[in-house]
Amino acid sequence: MQQLGSTIAANRFGLGARPGELASIGGDGRGWLRAQLRGAPPAIANAQLASSAQVLGEAFALQREIQQARRSGNDGQQKLPQFLQPIYKNEATARFQQAVMADRPFLERLTQFWTNHFAVSIDKQFMAGLAGSFEREAIRPYVLGNFGDLLVAAEMHPAMLLYLDNHLSVGPHSPAAIRAGLRQRGGNRTIGINENLGREILELHTLGVGGGYTQYDVTTFATVITGWSVGGGNGLFASGPPGRFVFRPDNHEPGPKTVLGRRYADKGYEQGVEVLNDLAQHPSTAHHIATKLARHFIADDPPPAAVARLAQAFTEFGGNLPAVYRTLIDMPEAWQQPLAKYKTPADFIVSSYRGLSLPVDAAHGPLAPFELLGQRTWQPGSPAGWPDRSADWDGASALLKRLEWGDALGGRLGSRRNAAELAPQLLGANLTDATGTAIARAASAQQAMALLLAAPEFMRR
Repeated sequence: MQQLGSTIAANRFGLGARPGELASIGGDGRGWLRAQLRGAPPAIANAQLASSAQVLGEAFALQREIQQARRSGNDGQQKLPQFLQPIYKNEATARFQQAVMADRPFLERLTQFWTNHFAVSIDKQFMAGLAGSFEREAIRPYVLGNFGDLLVAAEMHPAMLLYLDNHLSVGPHSPAAIRAGLRQRGGNRTIGINENLGREILELHTLGVGGGYTQYDVTTFATVITGWSVGGGNGLFASGPPGRFVFRPDNHEPGPKTVLGRRYADKGYEQGVEVLNDLAQHPSTAHHIATKLARHFIADDPPPAAVARLAQAFTEFGGNLPAVYRTLIDMPEAWQQPLAKYKTPADFIVSSYRGLSLPVDAAHGPLAPFELLGQRTWQPGSPAGWPDRSADWDGASALLKRLEWGDALGGRLGSRRNAAELAPQLLGANLTDATGTAIARAASAQQAMALLLAAPEFMRR
């Protein structure tokens, strides 16, 4: 059981065992995981990575240049993607390097879990240049803190505000709406309000579907966060420090508002922060977060009792995330079903690189496998993030792509890696006699490596 615990710790809670890692865990999987929760989350040390404010400041300036060029009959449309794409590549490569080299892989997995929970997607304007800095600025520093602080940091970050169009949201009775003539005669229609951010906060980030909110709460919460914007944009949104959070009182819907039955006085942007703080402590939020954590770390359909204990810990410790993680680590359910989770493409790639001690070389297209296998970094395609069930990833076509990639990787490595020696180091107690025998009897080093990467024990965590 101790050896199995080490294997589960490295491969399910971590990002895949590295050679020698199971031995260093020494049978104390729980202790190895708890130790990773001590100390501040490590930053990604890369001088090439700019802040969101720097990126947006330049992007907004380029956008203005493009608009001017259009008026003069010139086409500068490609300037913005040409500026943003190298930023994306640098950020995604740095993230990949961090995951492959991490000595605290549990912490890296948690960071990626929360980034996916508060998902932005690079298929929307500016996000290619912001997704990486969003993770570095609004997620990574708060992973070992309180959920309420993480929630506020994520929702107020320029990437989230731009991704869900909150910078365009204007209260119908706000000074800006009245000046612009947006208020229509005869009623209180929510002209100028964008509900995207308010809806996703309630549906995805806190309470969850069926969490007790109504359409009235969505609309009202959307008015609460009118004025939450980004500085340095164009038109009505040009004022303020470029690329930073800005509260625009002129766009804010004035007056007290009631969300989920509680009345909030109008305190400007703090009205929104108060709602977020209450949402962070709501019982439905505790259950929603507990369900997602249990699904990610235990099973696609997690035991209700495990979800209930995680939700209880979330509530009892006031959203203190390390306390919730420790509760998860201590759960017997997390250790009882080896190979309960099917690896996503990203998990499969990262665990391959870790297990084979492969360098992440920016000069040799390290991001291509993610696109090839169907999980391009920071491109889930919707605010719901990437799915977390086997059925979403284990189709025949997707499996064939993994097998082909593994075979090609084995061909490139040749005899520089010994799959028979690596198999017990990477798969530990999960290694079956059938897999071990197949690898040992392989006709070539390439075939042996392909068999290792194609093994059910390697495909799952």
